[in-house]
Amino acid sequence: MHQTRAWTAGAAAGALVLSACGGGAGADGGSETVTYWLWDANQQPAYQRCADDFEAAHPDIDIEIEQRGWDNYWTGLTLGFVSESAPDVFTDHLSRYPEYVTRDLLLPLDTYVERDELPLDIYEEGLADLWVGEDGHRYGLPKDWDAVGLFYNKDMAEAAGLAEEQLNGLTWNPRDGGTYEDVIARLTVDDNGVRGDEPGFDKNNVRTYGLWLEMPVDYNHGQTQWSMYAVANGWQATDRNPWGTAFNYDDPAFQETIAWWKGLVDKGYMPSLAAQTGLESPDQLAAGNAAMITHGSWMTSSIFGYEGLNAGIAPTPVGPTGSRASMFNGLADSIWAGTDSPEASWQWVSYLASPACQRVVGEHQVVFPAITEAWETAQEEFAEDGIDVSPFTDHVEDGTTFLFPITGNAGDIGALMVPALEAVMSGRAPVDSLTGVNEEINDLFR
Repeated sequence: MHQTRAWTAGAAAGALVLSACGGGAGADGGSETVTYWLWDANQQPAYQRCADDFEAAHPDIDIEIEQRGWDNYWTGLTLGFVSESAPDVFTDHLSRYPEYVTRDLLLPLDTYVERDELPLDIYEEGLADLWVGEDGHRYGLPKDWDAVGLFYNKDMAEAAGLAEEQLNGLTWNPRDGGTYEDVIARLTVDDNGVRGDEPGFDKNNVRTYGLWLEMPVDYNHGQTQWSMYAVANGWQATDRNPWGTAFNYDDPAFQETIAWWKGLVDKGYMPSLAAQTGLESPDQLAAGNAAMITHGSWMTSSIFGYEGLNAGIAPTPVGPTGSRASMFNGLADSIWAGTDSPEASWQWVSYLASPACQRVVGEHQVVFPAITEAWETAQEEFAEDGIDVSPFTDHVEDGTTFLFPITGNAGDIGALMVPALEAVMSGRAPVDSLTGVNEEINDLFR
């Protein structure tokens, strides 16, 4: 249910105190409906199970789940905010919520958390802190986490003479690419069957790329593309995280990383920017057009579900710092500040973040829930299907993760960085052009 007017976060916070004793019942004493949006169809069955269990315990609250694709999700949410018809509760992303906070679109959860004495130490370290805004208020409860790894075609690796142990122990540097680039070259095959590390390789007519290039249309800080290399090379995105006010795209550690990445295209080991446009890397792995891709843990079930693909997962390579690296992203569920049902929405959000629901999510083995016990359940479920997800979970256990950069001006940063990186990757601009872009980005905070 939704209001007929927009609320500010302060007004909504006051309303939650007034409605705290409402028990979720509608004004007429009947059931109350809470709408809930998510963007991953693979997760919908798990959350529908959570909704069924929740409704059984709360007969006066109905949960309506709507799933939308990633692009349509954010467009629809924006339209919902404007037309005052947004969902009561929605899955939120770290790249989006700072902007929503500045526009007073999210309901602060502090009063609820304190009132119900909700424990926040049950989640993986750092996840709960990600959802405390620059103003000190909480705007979400953790639902899951993800990490990045190398998905590869086992049959292609075997044909190339690459053992699993080799793929699990790759090293990388920005000068010659280390053993990681050696493997990428070995897995690349031209139309004549010549490999990238063999004489006569034709880089202009490639049948299978060793690594697939995927450039998202919206800016994700290189989460699954280049961030793991740059950080393993000693780079950090901002002066502090969260709420940094200065980016470091002028850092040589970053620019030499991007130069190496672009070099894979020049050598024919990775497709050009134009060749990859509109194509999803998991599909290219399944089709045999790529032997290896870098992607997030949330894609595990989908990739292993492709018919005819014998998939494996390897960890990100060890960089010059002597360590691997992976961005550590964590989603949360947030409440729209304009909800007509703040108490019922809170009941649903707190249940989504509870061990009961997260255990169900873990059993469905699509993502790693935020609660340790629940993600360990997911790991066990994957193992029963013969899927070793330790390349992801080891990052958490070994402390080799870094946080998704959380700052203001996310939309403006993306508007600057997407075309700048595309210009570099297409060869229209040198890598050091990113220094000027970095200055423009930092000007946004001055």
